[in-house]
Amino acid sequence: MRNNQQNAPTQTVLQVDGITCLDCAAKFEAAVRQLPGIVSASLNPMSGRLTLTGTIDLPAIRALGREEDYTIVPVDQRSVIAPPAAGRQLPRAQLSGLFLIFAYGLEKFQGPAPAYLALYITAMVLGGWGNFRKAAYSLRRLNFNMSVLMSVAVVGAVGIGQYEEGATVAFLYAVSELLEGWTMEKSRRSIRQLMDLAPKLARVRRNGIEIDLPVEEIAVGEIMIIRPGEKIALDGDVWHGESAINQAAITGESLPVEKSPGAPVFAGTLNTYGALEVEVTRLVQDTTIARIIHMVEAAQTKRALSQAFVEKFAAVYTPVVMALAAGIVFLPPLLSGLEWQPWIYRGLALLVVACPCALVVSTPAAIVSAIGTAARNGILIKGGIYLEEMGSVQAIALDKTGTLTEGRPVVTDILPLHSLPAKDLLALAADVEARSEHPLTNAIVEAAREQGHRVVPATDFQSLPGRGAQASRNGEQILIGNPRLFEERGIPLVPAARPIAELQNQGKTVMIIGTSTYLLGLIAVADALRKNSPASVAELKRSGIRHTILLTGDNSVTAAAVAAEVGVDEYRAELLPEDKLAAIHELRRQYGKVAMVGDGINDAPALALSTVGIAMGGAGADTALETADIVLMADDLSKLPFLIRLSRQTLTIIRQNIAFSLLVKVLAILAVFPGWLTLWLAILADMGATLLVTLNSLRLLTVKAKP
Repeated sequence: MRNNQQNAPTQTVLQVDGITCLDCAAKFEAAVRQLPGIVSASLNPMSGRLTLTGTIDLPAIRALGREEDYTIVPVDQRSVIAPPAAGRQLPRAQLSGLFLIFAYGLEKFQGPAPAYLALYITAMVLGGWGNFRKAAYSLRRLNFNMSVLMSVAVVGAVGIGQYEEGATVAFLYAVSELLEGWTMEKSRRSIRQLMDLAPKLARVRRNGIEIDLPVEEIAVGEIMIIRPGEKIALDGDVWHGESAINQAAITGESLPVEKSPGAPVFAGTLNTYGALEVEVTRLVQDTTIARIIHMVEAAQTKRALSQAFVEKFAAVYTPVVMALAAGIVFLPPLLSGLEWQPWIYRGLALLVVACPCALVVSTPAAIVSAIGTAARNGILIKGGIYLEEMGSVQAIALDKTGTLTEGRPVVTDILPLHSLPAKDLLALAADVEARSEHPLTNAIVEAAREQGHRVVPATDFQSLPGRGAQASRNGEQILIGNPRLFEERGIPLVPAARPIAELQNQGKTVMIIGTSTYLLGLIAVADALRKNSPASVAELKRSGIRHTILLTGDNSVTAAAVAAEVGVDEYRAELLPEDKLAAIHELRRQYGKVAMVGDGINDAPALALSTVGIAMGGAGADTALETADIVLMADDLSKLPFLIRLSRQTLTIIRQNIAFSLLVKVLAILAVFPGWLTLWLAILADMGATLLVTLNSLRLLTVKAKP
């Protein structure tokens, strides 16, 4: 490999099995990064993926892995995987416990000393075997990790004749590693559930024959056959058939979504009642679920703000406590002539309790659990830093179009001004506008069809730019457009002046329908609010958000109407993209941390400037997945209050973990000086704190979104 160092660095992915300790994993990553030829190294302890850039010396990496009892294989060679570390350790831990019990009983019943001492030593070897192996490797590099500290404590206990203590420490440490491995596996399950969503095989039609193929062999443009009750294997567009798709795994939506030809579908979602033929639009490595998994894995490796603080603190804390332990061992006997044995014992106890495992785990365990919970609920968080920031924002800026509203015009009001019924007025307007290409006219045509009207285009259609349109119906000329059109034709608007003003004050666009001599009625069109927008904004305020701000390019009248209906505190209207950028800058100066919610496309600059950028509808928008810090995979604003609650609960748990870890360490260290801290109590204090911190973090896996 030395001959290849002149080439451009290449990326290699290795699988690391047997990770049960986040702190040990971080040290292993740092050790790999120091190897010759390695440009960068990133280990995700949840998935076990070690991503390397540069020239790779696999034997050297495996040698480092043996220090932590890791099994390392290239990702494409995972046909044979070592059993989980917990599975290998369980028999040894069980036997260690049995020998410890037998030895203790034999000693209490005054059995022969050689017999129970041999049993104690056997319990030590069985319980501490993996620990001793790790310590032997680590001592070569002067890496004083937890394995070294435990081994020194056990050997030291034997040296001062405390066989029972040494065997108890070895057994308790073996049990604690088993429990820590179990809790880590619990955290990993969330990402594994995502990986298992999409089927590995798909049924495709080739040369007129339906065959099942591995998804890796299917190309873009091929037709997949999806039967009722089957999961969709690849992203695509419906080519033939109609059905409802349960997209909860991707978007978090509780109800199935109706799909017809042309509609997009996603890998990992469930077809319900109808058979579908789907044209594949993305290869397996490019599907939405594949990108979500990749981003969740990447997010789990990104350091949160509190994690960076903890790591800096631990880097100073550990050598200070080790120096204190050395002082306890040597200073009292040397300076005061006291006996060596009690002070050696106290120094060993302090070494055991010195390792900052619980403190180091306190933040990443909570972050990983929260990111996994968010992903299961259709929220993609791209790193712990954004999760923490979201938990402390005080203001949220909301884009209007596509965020608070549906992003498409709909008919809101039909007001006849003549004897023509409302349904007939709508049908007449639809016939006139059937050949128009104006976006507002689509809303009229769709509304008429929903009421059962069969649209028949009127004759002699003529578009009148800036005014409206005209056409003939049953030999009579029909006009539809804005007030300017009717004023120019000399048709009085007095009968409609008041309702026109009222509708416009509500932020609606008013279209007038009439003949060449009189008015027939009014149809109002608006970008309809999402049904859950007012409730979501109210829930945001109950969640502790103090300021909600509407940002829109619409005029002030429309902005005021929408702000009042939704319940936001303030609004900024007539904003161009650069104006939204300035608005976010001002809001950050005014309120501190500000989150921005938009569609991830035209709001990209504002999303980037905000403390946390949140994009809506990421399942269908590549831009949203790439630009935002957090992505709501569905067009569902109700996920936002859940995100706030999850973020704030994460911050609370992180603070609890850090405070508890520090408190246990302080109490344990203080208990050393009067001799109250025994070796077995030290191991319980250290590993017990680590387990409690991890279990506390796992509570985030149970946070539920409100139905």
